Amino acid sequence: MSRSPAMGTAGLLLVVLLCTATKADDESTALRERTTRLSAAIEKSPREVELYSQRGDTWFFQGRFAEAIADYEQMTQLDHSLDAQHWRRAIAHFYAGHYDKAAAQCEKYHAFDNVDRENGIWRYLCQRKAGGIEKARLELIKYTKDDREPFGDIYRMFEGKMTGEEILSKIRAANITDEERNKRLFYAELYVGLNDAVEGRNDAAIGHLEASSGNRWGATAGYGPHYMWQVGRRHLELLRAEKTKSAPPAP
Repeated sequence: MSRSPAMGTAGLLLVVLLCTATKADDESTALRERTTRLSAAIEKSPREVELYSQRGDTWFFQGRFAEAIADYEQMTQLDHSLDAQHWRRAIAHFYAGHYDKAAAQCEKYHAFDNVDRENGIWRYLCQRKAGGIEKARLELIKYTKDDREPFGDIYRMFEGKMTGEEILSKIRAANITDEERNKRLFYAELYVGLNDAVEGRNDAAIGHLEASSGNRWGATAGYGPHYMWQVGRRHLELLRAEKTKSAPPAP
């Protein structure tokens, strides 16, 4: 999603914090410490929506999806105007395995923004997990307005009209700036990887998610893209853990 979290700019401090961490352990420690500080701040100001927003993100980035959902829910309780636009709540429900709730939140968001195909993609991913590919494609949200690149082509992939490699080849051959190419490749690698993951092609998914996680544009972009960069990293970690768990023991 490209939108801000509908909060102030204080959450950008987390971006700086994460981008300056040089090792996974450093980042994990920084996230835990930030969670502790935010929890202390919430005790002092329990009706400050921005604090729940920031802590929800730190929970999500640690893979603590139930805690992230709780903070995102608290935000909407304190400010009902955030309910429809809270796309992060949909993604947290997806990773918690609450596919119907995640899809319902995507439907709310579509009423708020009927251009953003990225939201439609997440609804598809939820329905694909919940009910299979035929139902998910049949119930894809229909869009009538153009969205930012490369989401038109990415959406066609989920419709079954393009392949991931066709999307990536098109971006690499496009006459665009290096920055724009990196931006498009970040999103393409992310969603090609997520598509491979829901289809059970985990090795291919890992390769694409490694590419999106290694994309400097995604790592340093604004709030929405950076959040999606973190989503890709989290999904990559889950796939790697699953692969390690299923690997046969060494002789």
